[in-house]
Amino acid sequence: AIVLYVVTWNVATAEPPDDVNSLLQLSSPKKPDLFVIGLQEVKAAPLKFVTDLAFEDTWSHLFMNTLAPLGYIKVSSIRMQGLLLLFFSKLEHVPFIRDIQVTYTRTGLYGYWGNKGGVSIRLSFYGHMLCFLNCHLTAHMNYASQRVDEFEYILDAQTFDTKNTPRILDHEVVLWFGDLNFRIEDHGMLFVRNCITSQRFNLLWPKDQLTMMKQKEATLQKFEEGPLDFQPSYKFDLHSDNYDTSGKKRKPAWCDRILWRVKPKSSLTEEANEDGHNEEEPKKQLQEEHKDEFPLKLSQVDYTSKMEYSISDHKPVIGIFHLEMQKMYETPLVQVSAEGEWRADFDALITYSLLQSFPSSAWDWIGLYKVGFKSVSDYITYTWVKDDQVSFSDELFQVYVNKDEIPVLGGECVLCYYSSSLQCIVGISQPFKVQASRVAIEEGLVSENINGLDETVAS
Repeated sequence: AIVLYVVTWNVATAEPPDDVNSLLQLSSPKKPDLFVIGLQEVKAAPLKFVTDLAFEDTWSHLFMNTLAPLGYIKVSSIRMQGLLLLFFSKLEHVPFIRDIQVTYTRTGLYGYWGNKGGVSIRLSFYGHMLCFLNCHLTAHMNYASQRVDEFEYILDAQTFDTKNTPRILDHEVVLWFGDLNFRIEDHGMLFVRNCITSQRFNLLWPKDQLTMMKQKEATLQKFEEGPLDFQPSYKFDLHSDNYDTSGKKRKPAWCDRILWRVKPKSSLTEEANEDGHNEEEPKKQLQEEHKDEFPLKLSQVDYTSKMEYSISDHKPVIGIFHLEMQKMYETPLVQVSAEGEWRADFDALITYSLLQSFPSSAWDWIGLYKVGFKSVSDYITYTWVKDDQVSFSDELFQVYVNKDEIPVLGGECVLCYYSSSLQCIVGISQPFKVQASRVAIEEGLVSENINGLDETVAS
């Protein structure tokens, strides 16, 4: 099964902690395949908003610097004011993550200010359509139905430029998480705190607003959630595990939640029938076509709050999922490899071939990356693919990398073929060694036994 690790955390404009190893459970022996990290209230002064889009914020840097050495790259991200959504994948899956699109919806202050709303990333993973939605809904006890309205508004407003999955609920798997701000009604502070102290969380469930709204709202009934068997994640005194001792004495609540939806099978067959084929035969035929897709199963294996982080008045909440599915394809679109010896004393040769037909273009490029790179834009250099090469054929193509672009000190590298029409990496070479330049060694710039790029990067 594919292991999917989801984090939601309202960071209350704090700067990141020194490390997030415990948050991401990086010491556990089996590492997740995918990390989906949704933050709310990331510091975003209005003036900084524009520059933050151009340069990554401190939170993104921390997660990239933590995960890149472990072989994950940031595949996609989207930021709207204080809302940030990051999607990381193990390198081996990257060529099978395609059709990535992101969008956002503002709901705060009549939609003019992005302090509340939702940001989402949708993509195809081995041919299955997944969508991740990070929301920050309106606050305060008496706005439960307004929160539901906001969620429905976000579901309606967000559309994607794809034929089969233009809306969030069209996707096979939707993960919906964030600071949804639902509170615990009726019970007094003393009762709530006693239930928490004695860990009898189930006594609070019937008065959890999201649980209550779920009973009457059809949209919410489409989503599942694991049992709230953990301490409410809100509201804490800063730098402590004590619930709010300020004058406001806010009641503890499960504001931070992770829910999911797997699209029912029947809706796949219904879609085909809407095309005017409402006979029994095409229905069978469609089930035949779709039979390889099933079962697609999503099961939650953990759902809890991480109490050791105290930079915010919210504790982070994590959900770990197993995704079981039949892969629609196992071959990347492009095979790419480094030919011969690579060093900065002569031009280097790349060969590539198209393994399947796809909309290639003259804007496609092949990047040279250091092993352990952080994101698509983290290349050392790149070269455009062959211009005349738009048709599908199984022949080998060759392109050169100018020797001046090759790192003098060498190091462990990979090549990635980037498709501009699919907006993603569609082929990755085996790792290979770039040798240190002879000239550099002779001129004493590098000692003979240097171990390449890694040293300079570390310094």
